[in-house]
Amino acid sequence: MVMPTAGAGDTEARRPLVARRHKDGEGDGLDDGDASFSGAVFNLSTTIVGAGIMALPATMRVLGLVPGLTLVVLAAVLTDASIELLMRFSNAVGAASYGEAMGDAFGALGRGLLQLCVVVNNIGVMVVYMIIIGDVLSGTSSSGKHHHGVFEGWFGPNRWNGRFAILLFTTLAVFMPLTCFKRVDSLKYTSALSVALAVVFVVITAGIAMIKLTRGQIPMPMLFPDVHGTWASIFKLFTAAPVLVTAFICHYNVHPIHNELKDPAQIKPIVRASLVLCSAVYVTTSFFGFLLFGEETLDDVLANFDSDLGIPYGGVFNDAVRVSYALHLMLVFPIVFHALRLNMDGLLFPSARPLACDNRRFAALTVALLAVIFLAANFIPNIWDAFQFTGATAAVSIAYIFPAGMALRDRHGIAKKRDKVLALFMIVIAAVSNGVAVYSDASSL
Repeated sequence: MVMPTAGAGDTEARRPLVARRHKDGEGDGLDDGDASFSGAVFNLSTTIVGAGIMALPATMRVLGLVPGLTLVVLAAVLTDASIELLMRFSNAVGAASYGEAMGDAFGALGRGLLQLCVVVNNIGVMVVYMIIIGDVLSGTSSSGKHHHGVFEGWFGPNRWNGRFAILLFTTLAVFMPLTCFKRVDSLKYTSALSVALAVVFVVITAGIAMIKLTRGQIPMPMLFPDVHGTWASIFKLFTAAPVLVTAFICHYNVHPIHNELKDPAQIKPIVRASLVLCSAVYVTTSFFGFLLFGEETLDDVLANFDSDLGIPYGGVFNDAVRVSYALHLMLVFPIVFHALRLNMDGLLFPSARPLACDNRRFAALTVALLAVIFLAANFIPNIWDAFQFTGATAAVSIAYIFPAGMALRDRHGIAKKRDKVLALFMIVIAAVSNGVAVYSDASSL
């Protein structure tokens, strides 16, 4: 998350060597330094494990299991490296936010660009959350086939359980109250519950797959991609890159979590613990999700859980999987929204007092952003389209290009040779893979 800044005129001189808790005019004004290790791990893990997990089985359909799972692990390793660069350069100049670190390296333009990318990324991510919730509870249509939602399956199609009505109720009854919290640490209990719900989803999915495996009901999955020897099929492989980038992005919430810790030195093990936990969840979901549905895996794998699983109590398991993850996304939403609101405030009111100190501005931004996300979720067709846009643009910049840019800029002479080599590698990989993904998507229109 990037916190609202004090404006372009804020002096960059006389910075301390360790990150400050709070700077006048910057941040949310509520950094008390009392957050625990476990609470921080839950909050960061919740930031990571959002909607991206639902599109990962579809990336296995594109890449095959072997390269797909390998790239999931490599994406986690690269994310850890980029966060380490970000925090090392932030601490060296005393930056209390991602935006302040970008401002130190690239001035007001760099800070504003970072904030804009976080706004674009987080709006896209939360639109995906709402699309999935709508798919799960009210149903979706794909390739001419309708996949009924949980409420539609229970009560039949009605006006009250249509997509618009379900999303409106969720926004007003769930999102609105949870987005009113002003501290990240206030969400630690909902974050812990959301992680538990994600684990429930993974356990049930793996259990179903294991039962079907023992019964011989699952054919051999595709281990490697089928490229057909054409450039179009090769380029299609790169469409998975934005999804993998989006799946691990959490950089915008690292500073706020760091600022609220009892012991700020714990941020490195917190990041690694979160990445290990999330990688285990991602690998398990990708493997068993693709194993279950193979070439029939949809862009949102939750939509696959509306058919006969071919096992006892299959309908109960279907509903348990979908409801548990819909609830998980409802609890993830507020922590991502927290970052969105602060960054939007930083773009619109860069010289204003901290957002938490102005209730009117806080309420107006909250209502306006929720309205935009709600409307977008009712018009964007599917999560793959949203992931392709945000992952190939804003997310890749936040996760890799901006931290690498700080290392190459190296205004304070602290970068080692390996840091600059890593930075160049991240920029090249990010630019090439996402550039080809955008080209491939454009060519298929």
